[in-house]
Amino acid sequence: MAELWGGETSKAVDNFPVSGERVPVPIVRWLGRIKGAAARTNGELGLLDIELAEAIALAADAVAAGEHDEQFPVDVFQTGSGTSSNMNANEVIANLAGGDAHPNDHVNMGQSSNDVFPSAVHLAALQEIVERLLPALDHLADSLGAKADEFAEVVTSGRTHLMDAVPVTLGQKFGGYAAQVRQGRDRVADALPRLGQIPLGGTATGTGLNTHPEFAEKVRARLSSDTGLGIHPPADPFEAQGNRDGLVEASGALKSVAVSLTKIANDLRWMGSGPRAGLAEIRLPELQKGSSIMPGKVNPVIPEVVAQVSAQVIGNDVAITAGGMQGNFELNVMIPMMGRNLLESVALLSSSTRLLADKCVVGLEANHEMATRHAESTLATATALNPHIGYDRAAAIVKEATESGRILREVAREHGVEEEVLEEALNLHKIAQGNQA
Repeated sequence: MAELWGGETSKAVDNFPVSGERVPVPIVRWLGRIKGAAARTNGELGLLDIELAEAIALAADAVAAGEHDEQFPVDVFQTGSGTSSNMNANEVIANLAGGDAHPNDHVNMGQSSNDVFPSAVHLAALQEIVERLLPALDHLADSLGAKADEFAEVVTSGRTHLMDAVPVTLGQKFGGYAAQVRQGRDRVADALPRLGQIPLGGTATGTGLNTHPEFAEKVRARLSSDTGLGIHPPADPFEAQGNRDGLVEASGALKSVAVSLTKIANDLRWMGSGPRAGLAEIRLPELQKGSSIMPGKVNPVIPEVVAQVSAQVIGNDVAITAGGMQGNFELNVMIPMMGRNLLESVALLSSSTRLLADKCVVGLEANHEMATRHAESTLATATALNPHIGYDRAAAIVKEATESGRILREVAREHGVEEEVLEEALNLHKIAQGNQA
């Protein structure tokens, strides 16, 4: 493979042998898109020879299309502005364009690493969220909603503090999970307009030195037209140059999704525990052997994966938060790490939510017998007797039922509670519906 990069890239490779992990491909490709749009815009503005501009643009298009991913060897942990990767892109595109194309004078015309690289990070994250994560979250929410409908009549014990509570339906539980995912999806979507605000046009410090006043607007318009993404000017050029709050906000929304997914995954693990010594209210799909030593054991592997992914996303958010705090004066100097973590979080959540939907939720089944047994066993149903016999009398019935191990209905009958009251108050489906009935 012939190397298309030049001296600045080679220096960066030598200077940053840190992780062996390169700058994420989506960022590299967005550097190509930005450089291509910039070249065509500079040509239109009369700042760059039209033929040279088109040669540069075509070379940049090839980078954007992923034809030269291997030409970007710089470690992701590099200079905090991403200067090394910006120069890597300038050198590769100049060499591909050939002729008189110069990495700085032509490919980088009207730009600086300080506005181009963060713009590429923002837009890479924006595209990955729009095209991958939001559809994946919609898919998971739909699958959970379908189970809510399927399990609408399956009554089981509610649980608070991990202790028995008044009955609910499995459908209500899954409806709650579906709503939780949709709320998370909306939180992520709410952050996108600010994620789409890019500092392009600010050049080195936000002043726009050495760029045409129409350059940034025209480049944004090209990029929006080409991709259909919402790409916006900054609220203020100095805010956009010195801070990466849009990345922090987006990561925070992803963290919220991770928290929700952890709750859902753990509930599925609890409800599927057993099959004989656990709750066993649902049956998760059997995907693989769960033990190298215990025959027949099956584990909740997909919920476990989701919980691990969520922990990683939360960890990534902590690092992004710390990175966002390093906006010193006119530049944040943690951008490559922030971009790397944010894109990893998007990728992990996108793939794991689809796995949760397709390999777990779609195929899980309700254990009607066990769910009914739990619903009938919970002494918290005595709560429904309160309006009829009062709290103290209901508490006495619960205490005796607990000590004797007998069912609530039987003890209540012995305490003189009338049969019609028991039939009315201890109707499990009616209790589960509450004031929704």
